[in-house]
Amino acid sequence: MRRCYSTFRKPLNSIHKPISLLDSCKSMEQAKQAHAQLITTGLILQPIPANKLLEKLTLSSFASVRYAHQVFDQIPFPDLFLHNTMIKAHSLSPTSSRNSLIIFRSMIRGLRLLPNQYTFVFVFKACGNGLEVLEGEQVRVHAIKAGLESNVFVTNALIGMYVNWDFIEEARRVFDRSVNRDMYSWNILVSGYVGTGDMDRAMEFFDLMSERDVVSWTTVISGYIQVGCFMEALDLFHKMLQAGPKPNEFTVVSALVACANLAALDQGRWIHVYIDKGEIKMNEKLLSSLIDMYAKCGQIESASKVFFNECGLRRKVWPWNAMIGGFAMHGKSKEAIDIFEQMKIEKVSPNKVTFVALLNACSHGNMIDEGRGYFESMATSYGIEPEIEHYGCMVDLLGRAGFLKEAEEIISSMPMAPDAAIWGALLGACRIHKDMKRAERIGKIVKELDPNHIGCHVLLANIYSASRRWNEAKVVRENIKLNGRKKIPGCSSIELNGMFHQFLVGDRSHPQTKQLYLFLDEMTAKLKIAGYFPEFGEVLLDIDDEEDKETALSMHSEKLAIAFGLMNTAPGTPIRIVKNLRVCGDCHQATKFISKVYDREIIVRDRIRYHHFKNGICSCKDYW
Repeated sequence: MRRCYSTFRKPLNSIHKPISLLDSCKSMEQAKQAHAQLITTGLILQPIPANKLLEKLTLSSFASVRYAHQVFDQIPFPDLFLHNTMIKAHSLSPTSSRNSLIIFRSMIRGLRLLPNQYTFVFVFKACGNGLEVLEGEQVRVHAIKAGLESNVFVTNALIGMYVNWDFIEEARRVFDRSVNRDMYSWNILVSGYVGTGDMDRAMEFFDLMSERDVVSWTTVISGYIQVGCFMEALDLFHKMLQAGPKPNEFTVVSALVACANLAALDQGRWIHVYIDKGEIKMNEKLLSSLIDMYAKCGQIESASKVFFNECGLRRKVWPWNAMIGGFAMHGKSKEAIDIFEQMKIEKVSPNKVTFVALLNACSHGNMIDEGRGYFESMATSYGIEPEIEHYGCMVDLLGRAGFLKEAEEIISSMPMAPDAAIWGALLGACRIHKDMKRAERIGKIVKELDPNHIGCHVLLANIYSASRRWNEAKVVRENIKLNGRKKIPGCSSIELNGMFHQFLVGDRSHPQTKQLYLFLDEMTAKLKIAGYFPEFGEVLLDIDDEEDKETALSMHSEKLAIAFGLMNTAPGTPIRIVKNLRVCGDCHQATKFISKVYDREIIVRDRIRYHHFKNGICSCKDYW
């Protein structure tokens, strides 16, 4: 027969020793020994030591919720605190969240215990973490019956439950009806709008807040990062520095991501100084973001310096991945491989991201055998099964090098269904190597697989245009229009004095347009004298007159951005350009001449990689 706790009450001094033993447990083995001692002394039947044991078994670094549940089941008449501990433990995992609801039902139906505010907080957490809407609504009814729905902690948990389900409007209704709100109430709703990508509503709600903490600011900044609004993210970060609370490591990581995507080197450097002054403590995630920022801003030497200066923060894989990826995008394939080999020496285990970066490095360096070897080693040496991204890297590696048949065989051997992006990589290789027959066949496959994949259709149209098959190109482009899709226009940007200047093809919206085009004409004349000749094959429109073709090429967005940079910077100053698409062959050739004629280092980041132009030579060795 089960007996109540009160039958076994012991003096407090007899409880202290087992509890102190529990506090000192560093492993599951020690916790089990403490559990055995609680059983032999009978203290397992008392609420304080029993709850202490369950907390140790569910919240420590060696936690085992399954073992904790077995302990819980052996306790006669567990009280409210023990139920809450177990409901909380199960609520943290989507795979066991249903157990939270089972314990809750047992508590209110079988033992008839009255739930408190913490019970509902944990159960709502469980409902939002994997349970159905109906079950959550039933728990909400119990909260109303218990008179706790207006409790601020319960209200916040209820809002959080709806946010986790993406029921943002219902979450908003709970918020609007709540009498008691705190900062968390506002923050959880802001995060809900951010989670659905509705940054207009998130910012609107953010502006309504009478006060904001670091979580409020960081949530909105990271939200802008998620939807690709990097300029807005950086602008809000600066406002936070002026008027908000001190940023934390998560805020700074988001700001560095914005700098990396905008190639905002000056602002990225300022953040680095801010960190070095001790304002933010460096950790592995922050180090990774710093390396990535320098690499994506064209400063691979600075990225490398940061990496090698922080030896103590290289125990995790993230900084290594950032460094390998940085070298890969700059075409420094040998250096990327050297980092990977050093990683093995320091016994840091690679992950899937590591191999994506490593295979990209092999692709950009035309290192076919090395790429094949690393791809094979994933499963055989590291137990990492290749995913679709890794197969995509291999298709790119082989296709770029001209092994089109082998690349197609890789696609055929994939254990998963190839998507349009995989076929698109092979289609791009067909364009490079002018394999029209294969390109047409792959184009049909892509059309059947994903009729709305505009990138592949544009690529196929460009392949037809490059072969002067204007009618076929016209048909593909008309089909794109009929589907209501639009080709992403080429756009290049340059940062000068903390301001970003963007240019589209043939752009005439800039305040310096008149001077810009006069300079562009002068620049083209100088390049011709130096030996530059336009590559008319890059003109993808049916234009007969060579002068018109030359004019079309001269107005590509990267040429406008480079001309603007030359006009507005001192002689000898490096020019950094970011382009959203792959740089075309003519612009690549022209930029080599510009770097020589104007004696400038020009760094261009396109959609695929970095190009460092200096003295008429590109770091990619014309292989990109």
